[in-house]
Amino acid sequence: MADDSVASVPFGEAIRVWARIGCLSFGGPAGQIALMHRTIVDEKRWISEDRFLHALNYCMLLPGPEAQQLATYIGWLMHGVRGGILAGLLFILPGFVVMLGLSALYAVFQETTWLPALFFGLKAAVLAVVVEALLRLARRALKTRAHYYIAAASFLALFMLNAPFPIVVILAGLTGFALHRYSRRHAPTQQAQVQLNTQSPRRLPTFTTHAITRPLLVLVFWILIWQAPLLLVRNLHAPSDLIVEALSGETNVFGALFIFFSKMAVITFGGAYAVLTYVAQVAVGHYAWLQPGEMLDGLALAETTPGPLVLVLCFVGFLAGYRNPLFMAPLMGGALGATLVAWATFVPSFVWIFAGAPFVEKLRDNAGLSAALSAITSAVVGVILNLSLWFGLHVLFAEVGRISLLSRGAGLPVVSLAWPQWATIDIAALAIFVIASVLLFYVKMGMVKVLGLCAAAGLAIKGAELLL
Repeated sequence: MADDSVASVPFGEAIRVWARIGCLSFGGPAGQIALMHRTIVDEKRWISEDRFLHALNYCMLLPGPEAQQLATYIGWLMHGVRGGILAGLLFILPGFVVMLGLSALYAVFQETTWLPALFFGLKAAVLAVVVEALLRLARRALKTRAHYYIAAASFLALFMLNAPFPIVVILAGLTGFALHRYSRRHAPTQQAQVQLNTQSPRRLPTFTTHAITRPLLVLVFWILIWQAPLLLVRNLHAPSDLIVEALSGETNVFGALFIFFSKMAVITFGGAYAVLTYVAQVAVGHYAWLQPGEMLDGLALAETTPGPLVLVLCFVGFLAGYRNPLFMAPLMGGALGATLVAWATFVPSFVWIFAGAPFVEKLRDNAGLSAALSAITSAVVGVILNLSLWFGLHVLFAEVGRISLLSRGAGLPVVSLAWPQWATIDIAALAIFVIASVLLFYVKMGMVKVLGLCAAAGLAIKGAELLL
């Protein structure tokens, strides 16, 4: 496959592959990006490594779930708008359906202790998939010494300083651009002349009025679609004797849900954890949609389902609608609440891709932008290393805390490390992780088979523990 090529794939085959990816996308963004890379680049060879990384770099700059945006971008590259819609929807739809069912069971029975038995082995196997993808990405993305430095600095900033995710990515891009300008300015004149004589010049794309107006119209169109449900739910009212007011005085929980999570959708840089604390505070203290501690239960549900971790917000929407259903049955109100939250949260990802991706594709041959995006790719290696380490610690250990290395003082940031309680190591999870690694790295077994075997092993182990 040429570096810039995109394979011609029948639409029906794309549907089957994206549906499989959506059903197996466990492990948070690190596992989901790893799964897409293995499937789309290595196994199917639908797009090249360069196109995959170029799309990933852009998605890392956007608010919202980057893995869903990456799926949408690749689907758009292959089949246009319909391909982007298909890939993005199939990426989140299986997880949403599972989260909807689990939220209903939680609302009715208030019980989640059976979930770890279902997904115990699967999460340990996903950890092996993440490690494999991290090594593969590092080998292909870190091409210069500067790339290694940027990856290391990004990892340390996230892991030790808990730096804001967007700041890390933006600084990496600026560093790459600055290094490119510096190298051009200080390159030997003779070498530059040789390059000038042997290479055809790369011209920046020209953006006509039509080329700029069309994406703006696309942006407005998709924003209108995004906000269309508000016209349907803002005027919903219950009979006067059934109105249940939240602490804020809201009588229409569905309108409040849609407005609140629409605002969250444009500031959720860095994934779900970036906004969970704020969402929990507002949902519990301001609207009284949840009880204290229930956000952690929702997070446990989201971590054991496929799809983006931000699906935990649908859990909030379900409980809010279930407890304030207006004129509907509680379960119907919960389903509507979860659906509205999903729409408000995930539709903006389509907006950013369909409006911005054409510009990003036209600028692929810009040397300065390519240098900046290459630096972002290096930072992404550090980001995925941080996510992988966090995910691995929570899979292999029951208790993970943080230890401070440097207290705040004299204007210095707090330096701390995630540190497990070594006595809480889960030997069974470690064993499944090692087995999955051997099957993937040495036996070269297919990923679906590895995930299935490890899920069955984990279910057998946890089932035996419950019986004993």
